Amino acid sequence: MQSSSKIKDKAQAPDDGRRCLANAKDSVHLKGMFMDIQYRMGTLEDLQEICDLFENAVKTMIQNKIFQWDEVYPTRWDLQKDIDRRELYVGVMEEKIAVVYVINQESDEQYANGAWKHADMPYYVVHRLCVHPIFQKQGVARWTLLHIEEQLAGRGIHAIRLDAFSKNPYALKLYEKLGYVKVGHADWRKGRFYLMEKYT
Repeated sequence: MQSSSKIKDKAQAPDDGRRCLANAKDSVHLKGMFMDIQYRMGTLEDLQEICDLFENAVKTMIQNKIFQWDEVYPTRWDLQKDIDRRELYVGVMEEKIAVVYVINQESDEQYANGAWKHADMPYYVVHRLCVHPIFQKQGVARWTLLHIEEQLAGRGIHAIRLDAFSKNPYALKLYEKLGYVKVGHADWRKGRFYLMEKYT
């Protein structure tokens, strides 16, 4: 899926992903949760480990009959481009990269299919959120999405968009539990994806 449009806003310049980390931990800890993940911007030195993470995650998805990603997407080039643009972040646990995500203001042209609640509000899009299989089923994805909310709030952004594969029940359940709402759909190479949004 290639990005073909960009929405600009007057938000602050991107940070390194750590500025809101303490607040993110505190806010979730008050709800009875605590997870020791150190978030930071990804670097080219991380690239091979990131690629390995995605390769292992794709294998696990295929074993679970979730055919969302493959050798065509995402590629090493996609991930390197994300790093070069300073849009890719990693979450480190036990000295290993446990989770990867990308946030930017780019979206595929089919995002125009969404009935967005506040279409003119500045927003960011979450791309390529991926948890290493050895760290799955531990709440890492949920924690990371809450961290992203805090990170973007620090930039003055309260509208978050993403797309979720219609045949990935785990992702759909997670997003819905966190308050993301379906506003439309897009049909890409691997099938139908739901367009979802949340306002924080």
